[in-house]
Amino acid sequence: MSNKGAERRIGIDVTSALNQGAGIGRYTRELIKAVVFESAADKFTLISAKLPHTNQLKNPFMPLKPNVVFKELPFDERWMHRIWYRLKVPLSVQNFTGRLDLFHSPDFVLPPINKKTPTLLTIHDLSFIRYPETFTPELVAYLNQIVPWSINRATHILADSKTTKDDLVTQWNVDPVKVSVLYSGVGGNFEPITNPRSIKKVRKKYDLGDKPYLISVGTVQPRKNYRMLIRAFRPVAENFPNDLIIVGGKGWMHDQILGEVEAQGLHGRVKFLGYVDDSDLPALYSAATILASPSLYEGFGLPILEAMACGVPVIASNVSSLPEVVGDAGVLLPTEDTDAWSQAMMNLIEDMSQRTKLVGAGFLRARQFTWSKSAKELMSIYDQLLAG
Repeated sequence: MSNKGAERRIGIDVTSALNQGAGIGRYTRELIKAVVFESAADKFTLISAKLPHTNQLKNPFMPLKPNVVFKELPFDERWMHRIWYRLKVPLSVQNFTGRLDLFHSPDFVLPPINKKTPTLLTIHDLSFIRYPETFTPELVAYLNQIVPWSINRATHILADSKTTKDDLVTQWNVDPVKVSVLYSGVGGNFEPITNPRSIKKVRKKYDLGDKPYLISVGTVQPRKNYRMLIRAFRPVAENFPNDLIIVGGKGWMHDQILGEVEAQGLHGRVKFLGYVDDSDLPALYSAATILASPSLYEGFGLPILEAMACGVPVIASNVSSLPEVVGDAGVLLPTEDTDAWSQAMMNLIEDMSQRTKLVGAGFLRARQFTWSKSAKELMSIYDQLLAG
């Protein structure tokens, strides 16, 4: 890792890390904290849109390290998008940060930058292209305009998976040389929680009682394929005491998903916990019998690795990036084969030896993905861009 010579100034947009609890927010928090830890010699300027007073997330970068500066923009995220991305006002980031030798945007869009400054843009997935029906039409139209505009201006692109890289090449003819795959990691706090008091505390906090449960983690929106999972869970609920808990904030078009619970007569057996604190996730995973991840499309699929690290067997969709993440350490199934999902969940509940086998394979798989490893790879890409 080359940290020799003059101090290098790297700007990073961390708005998502401060405004989004899950998904891209978690990715940005964990990766950028690891990058700053890996490189004490570089100067980092972390920028964010003005935060609302109601913001519930603590700034994960506080207290700041000596080589880190945090700058809050004078406008909030809505105005930031309006000024930079809808109106494309050529007001460069450097007007707020001063000199930058490199700028990294980890959330799909790239603000105006002085032309001589190399830029890195993270594209997590192209779900709005592949499954537009799972988004609002307004959001699809906006992303279809702003993401290609950002991609064309970026010096280099990070993709969360080989699937996302392939999509970029196929959908928009992006030069494969311009795209690097950077896998996410699993935080060291994700490990089996065996202390009964810790499990009891988290069960009580989320009103889960003492019953066994299956878990699924992700924003409640159509792309996560929860309606199919709820239908597949009905035979499970008829034959076993396990409940199904779904962890994730309410996203767009969530009403139909909530309605599916009533349609299947599963009131009280399917529970939506909403967004939960990151610190509670290891215990929630550890107490689960199975993690089910039936998503129609994912750029990566971090909950799968987190569950594996906590000793939970995984059933996941056999589409997009999920086979890249799961490897041979879980059960992979078609997204719409409801009967196969029902059978797989019931088989794993009953078959202790198969669960044990998958748990062992999952531990080994999760160890291959660490934020430290991701950060080292990212610093190597920074080095290449800074070297011109």
